[in-house]
Amino acid sequence: MRSSGILMHISSLPSPYGIGTMGEEARKFVDFLVKAGQQFWQVLPICPTSYGDSPYQSFSSFAGNPYFIDLEMLCQEGLLTAKECSSYEWGAHLTQVDYEILYENRYPLLHKAFARFVKTPPQDFAQFCGEQEDWLEDYALFMALKDEHDGVSWSEWEPKLQQRDEQTLAAARKRLAEEIEFWKMIQYLFYQQWNSLKKYANGKGIRIIGDVPIYVALDSADVWAEPGQFYVDKKLQPIDVAGCPPDAFSEDGQLWGNPLFRWDVMKKDGYRWWIRRMEKMSKLFDVIRIDHFRGFDSYYAIPFGEKTARKGEWRKGPGIALFRAIEQKLGKLDIIAEDLGFLTESVRKLLADSGYPGMKLLQFAFDVREDGDYLPHNYGRNSVVYAGTHDNDTILGWLQEAPADCVAFAKEYLKLDQAEGYHWGLMRGVWSSVSDMAVVTMQDLLGIGSEGRMNVPSVLGGNWMWRMRPDALDNALAEKIRRQVELYGRLPKEPEKAEQLQEETGKKPGQVKQSEEGSEKKTLV
Repeated sequence: MRSSGILMHISSLPSPYGIGTMGEEARKFVDFLVKAGQQFWQVLPICPTSYGDSPYQSFSSFAGNPYFIDLEMLCQEGLLTAKECSSYEWGAHLTQVDYEILYENRYPLLHKAFARFVKTPPQDFAQFCGEQEDWLEDYALFMALKDEHDGVSWSEWEPKLQQRDEQTLAAARKRLAEEIEFWKMIQYLFYQQWNSLKKYANGKGIRIIGDVPIYVALDSADVWAEPGQFYVDKKLQPIDVAGCPPDAFSEDGQLWGNPLFRWDVMKKDGYRWWIRRMEKMSKLFDVIRIDHFRGFDSYYAIPFGEKTARKGEWRKGPGIALFRAIEQKLGKLDIIAEDLGFLTESVRKLLADSGYPGMKLLQFAFDVREDGDYLPHNYGRNSVVYAGTHDNDTILGWLQEAPADCVAFAKEYLKLDQAEGYHWGLMRGVWSSVSDMAVVTMQDLLGIGSEGRMNVPSVLGGNWMWRMRPDALDNALAEKIRRQVELYGRLPKEPEKAEQLQEETGKKPGQVKQSEEGSEKKTLV
């Protein structure tokens, strides 16, 4: 069934406190999505940010970002006062996040909330800690130790802490008991607010697409707690790290620096770590977008210490065995495979065998350096089409910066008209395609140039900063978007029509359906 959604990260929502949160503005955005005839809200990773402020370099794969906790909701609960919240500096720019100021001021304020929280903890706090114990205990201890060591990487801690000596850890738990409880409170508040927001969105017919990075950061509770799952040596230093090889866009390739997985170890234990991760993510999100899907077929390994990605090599990944193991334990999950980049036949086979919809990027379609299948007439229905993602420039930025022949090709192919607005013409190409799902960014809907770009891959600093102005959304924009998705058959079904469809087919919307060739495909609605 045809559908559409909008990509905008939580951080990009308006807020008087420096960064978007899970409060009232998030609910206003959900209401806007409903008015605009959307069915999906796609967010970027909601885990804590670390090095370079990137959610793809996080202290934990399971924790939520403390910055996204809404301060006004804490005031309503009596944990903070409005005066306390406004007494801190949150940055001078309405349309940019100042991460340095957030780092300096958010945690002292949250410690004020903690002082009140511990006096009378909520009745379900202990239950939450018990339910999340498999990751929360290590994460809270990790963060408390990190604070004690002035924020340096755990690879610089004393050897007994690095090696997780039991007596040393026991002493740390006793010494840092209060700070450990603080970090548990942070996650309790995050999960409470996230679950409330998700319930609100789902109640309005909006499903949330979440983003799961394939790799984790070296400086994370994940690697510190279970180093045997990662490709590190006896001294806990990476042997090889992740990245992408040189291509037409980057002569040095992309050096991400994340530790690689020990897929042989993971295979022996039935992919326990990945199953646990996907189980948690399936509870947070309605649909999971898995980043760098081609890395599960084969992955690029770069010797640790290299300054570029030039000297890496391709190695075999776990393939379909991983996803069969996940499905056997968790059942069928709604998953989108980010299959962008250089695709081999084996990657295409893995995508086909999984049944997951892959991604199509319209910006890639008109790049004469790319020999891919990104032109809309090549799409299959079981796919999700984007004009661009968080790693691309905005449409207007791309039109300004792309080679002239690429822009000319796009104008000819899509019959772009300046009167319509070139960005609306490109989005029309997304909505009118045969792909089952179409997603556009909020920046493109607002007609924002390169200043709205979220991320430039492999560039440290200056990313993940864009924020939407408080007055950006209005009924006229919602109606314009709604008309476009209605024109191209992407409006959500009315409830009575959905019930009628179930009666006629015996299936709920969104269930697996048979394709004309008889093979099963997963359909996202």
